[in-house]
Amino acid sequence: MAMSLKMSEEELRRLMESGRRADGRAWDELRPIRIQVGVTERAEGSALFEMGRTRVLCVVRGPMECIPSHMADPEKAILDVAYRMATFSTDERKSPTPSRREIELSKIIREALEPALFLEEYPRMMIKVYCLVLQADAGTRTASINAASLALAHAGIPMRDLVSSVAVGYCYGRIVVDLCSVEDEFCADVPIAMMPAYNKITLLQADHRLPIDKFPELLEVGRRAIERIYQLQKKALRDMYVSIAKEASEGE
Repeated sequence: MAMSLKMSEEELRRLMESGRRADGRAWDELRPIRIQVGVTERAEGSALFEMGRTRVLCVVRGPMECIPSHMADPEKAILDVAYRMATFSTDERKSPTPSRREIELSKIIREALEPALFLEEYPRMMIKVYCLVLQADAGTRTASINAASLALAHAGIPMRDLVSSVAVGYCYGRIVVDLCSVEDEFCADVPIAMMPAYNKITLLQADHRLPIDKFPELLEVGRRAIERIYQLQKKALRDMYVSIAKEASEGE
């Protein structure tokens, strides 16, 4: 299994001040992204999304009957998101019991996705989204949002747009895109999710303090990075359907 970068805060500070990032990328460069759509047959939708060493599998079930029934909303479907980290996803074995952080991120991911969905099309129903982090190396919430958006599209759930997400960091006076693990540990980071076609933000968090005058530039850097992710998401969906059409034509 690929190991996370190890570096002290002082080492990272000196490296950043010399004009370099911990993993050698440019300030606005994303980690390598790999996407697979339709990775399991036993679900309505599924996607595997990798950002660098972070790897997340998302599966969508439904729309289905809302259970328990008292949770049903007569006007729209309930979006139920479960974010979990596999016991083998980090260097140290993680407890299989959902942590407080996993419960919190489940809520955050759900709130980032809901604006993109026509939930009113399925009153009294439920749509379940399962996000399993297979390997964690920073950016698991943003990778989960990207994977879940693709899995929902693959499941045929009506959507206004895909949701694309990235974390932007502020490290020793530098704005950096898609933080790696050591940057995530020591730098201020701002996870952002958007519906790019509408230029609408669906998630914006600031996990640390940062200069307010840097915020407009940080948002613009994030928007440009999200547009690149969005194009990769759309390409992955197109490639999947082209492959299906090709297989169908060859079978005739």
